[in-house]
Amino acid sequence: MKRLHRMTLGMLPGPFLGWFGTLMFLLVMQFLIKYLPDLVGKGLPLGVILELISYNLAYMVVLAVPMATLIAMIMTFGRLAESNAYQVIKSAGISLPQLTWPLLIVGLLLTGAMMYFNNLILPEANHRARNLWIDIQRKKPGFQLQPGVFYDGIEGYSILVQHRDPETDSLRDVTIYDYRNSGEHVVLKAQQGLLQPIAGGRFIDLILEDGEFHRLRRLEGQERYERLAFGRYRLRLDLSDFVFTRSQEEGYRTDRTTPTPQMLALVDSMAAEVQRNRTRIRRLLLRVLGDTVSAAPAPDLPPAPRAAAATARQHARPALRGLSESQQARLYELALQQTRRLQTEIEDLQRAIQWTERRADRYRVEIHKKFSIAVACLIFVLIGMPLGLSVRRGGLGLAGGLALGIFLFYWITLVQGEKLADRGYLAPWIGMWLPNLVMGLLGVALFVYVSFDLRVTRPLTWLGRKLKTLRHALSRSYAYR
Repeated sequence: MKRLHRMTLGMLPGPFLGWFGTLMFLLVMQFLIKYLPDLVGKGLPLGVILELISYNLAYMVVLAVPMATLIAMIMTFGRLAESNAYQVIKSAGISLPQLTWPLLIVGLLLTGAMMYFNNLILPEANHRARNLWIDIQRKKPGFQLQPGVFYDGIEGYSILVQHRDPETDSLRDVTIYDYRNSGEHVVLKAQQGLLQPIAGGRFIDLILEDGEFHRLRRLEGQERYERLAFGRYRLRLDLSDFVFTRSQEEGYRTDRTTPTPQMLALVDSMAAEVQRNRTRIRRLLLRVLGDTVSAAPAPDLPPAPRAAAATARQHARPALRGLSESQQARLYELALQQTRRLQTEIEDLQRAIQWTERRADRYRVEIHKKFSIAVACLIFVLIGMPLGLSVRRGGLGLAGGLALGIFLFYWITLVQGEKLADRGYLAPWIGMWLPNLVMGLLGVALFVYVSFDLRVTRPLTWLGRKLKTLRHALSRSYAYR
C-alpha cells in the first residue's frame, strides 16, 4: 500500500507544476496585453514594471492553482487507467478510497495553504498593486522633443524644434509659444538652445541663444506689440509631473484589498451600528406613537391600551384649556412639524441602515469567496480522480479540455453568484458556496460510481471518443492544406 501511495503521489507534482507554470505564463501574457499600452511611453523604470507584475501574480495564483490541481488529477489517474495499473490494483482487492486517501490529504493541505494565501497575502498584494497603479497613472508621458513636431506636453507651452542632437541635447531653430497668461500672446524664437535637467529631473532649463522675444499685450482695450532681441535667455520648465514618484499614503482599502481579520472586525462594527440605528428608530416610533395617542380620539382598543390612551388624553387636555383657536392651531402646526422632522430622521436612519447592510454584505461576500475558492482545490481533487479513471485515454488535450470546461462552469457560476449576492438577491454564503456545493456533489457522485463500477461513466467514455475523433479530423484537415 505504501508503494502505491508513493507511486501516485510521485506522479502528481510533474503535471501540477507543468500546468501551473503554463497557466501562469498565459495569465501574465494576458495582463501584459491588457495593460502594456498604458505603461509604454511613460519612461517607467524596469523595476517598477516588474514590481507591478509581481503584485498582480497573486490573483493569478488564485486562478491557476485550482485549475492546475484538476488537470493534474485527471492526468495522473488517466495514466493509471490507460496503463491498466488501476485494473491490477483493483483486482488485488484495493478499493479506490484506500488508494486515494493520501491525495485527499494533499488536497486538504493545499486548501489550507490557499486559505492562508487568499485571506492574508492576496489582499495585501492587491492593495500594493492598486496604489502602484495609481502612482503610474499620475505620471505623464516622458518629456520628448521631436524635430518638426509641436510638443504640448507641458501646460501653457507649445514647443517646436527643427533639429535636436540626442547626445548633447542641443537644439536649433527653436520656437516656443507661451499661453500661460490669457491677456498676452508670447512667442520666443532662438537660433540655438540647450536642455539642462536640474533637481533630479523635476525641472529642466531651456537655455536659448541668439533669439527674439515677441509679445502682444492688451492694455485698456488697446493692443501693444513688443519685440526684444536677446543673446541668452533661460527658461525653466516644471517637469514634476513627468517624474515617477511613489506616494506615501496608505490609501483607502476596498473589500478586495482588506485582509480577512480586518473585514471581520469591520462587519462586526457595521452590525453594531445597524443595531444602534434600529434602536433609535424604535425610540422615535414610540415617541411619535405617544404623541399620536395623546392627540387622537380613542380607538377600539383592548382595556389596557384604552386605559393608557385615556390617561394620556387626560394629561394633554389641560394643556389646551384656555387657549384660543389660533393658539390651538399654532400648537397643532408645531406638533405636525415635529412629527415631520421625526419622520425625516427615521427615513435617514433607514437609508443609513440599508447602506451599511449593503457594505457589510460586500465584505461578507468577499470573505466567503476567499474560503470557497480555497475549498475548491479539495473539490477538484475529488472530481479529478474518478474523472481521470473514467476517461482513460485522450492525453493532454482531453485532460485540459475537460478541466477547462469544468473550471469555466465553476468560475462563471462563482462570478454570477458574487454579482447576485452584491446586489442583495442572494445571501452572501449562498452565492459563494453554491458552486462548491454543485461541484462537490458531482465529485462525490463520480467517486461513488467509479468505486462501485456502476457503469455510469459510459457517457464520459463516449465523450472521450468523440473528442479524439474530432482531434483526428482537425489534424487531417490541416495536413491536406
